Amino acid sequence: VQLQASGGGLVQAGGSLRLSCAASGRTFSSRAMGWFRQVPGKEREFVAAIRWSGGSTDYTDSVKGQFTISRDNAKNTVYLQMNSLKPEDTAVYYCAARGAYHGGSSYTTESDYDYWGKGTLVTVSS
Repeated sequence: VQLQASGGGLVQAGGSLRLSCAASGRTFSSRAMGWFRQVPGKEREFVAAIRWSGGSTDYTDSVKGQFTISRDNAKNTVYLQMNSLKPEDTAVYYCAARGAYHGGSSYTTESDYDYWGKGTLVTVSS
């Protein structure tokens, strides 16, 4: 499984960006996708997750109402719409895929995902 994240860049505070994560592979099969972010010197943190089937979502509290995760099942692509960006949103954003047979009910930790993309840098200037 390969995950390709894109859409990062430099934006002023208050602006918006939309990240995309395209999943591919010979037999891509996944239960859910997630977005995480990491600031240098800090641990990677959960941002949002979405199930392929049904579209249920999870968000970390700090981005609720600000970020929206969505998916396009036909394109095996997940999006993260980020609005009203703040300098503290500056980070490398990673997308992750949870394998189809990965059990459990948690979708908010790194161990809940099996495949990771390389990340895309989002820089929000003040």
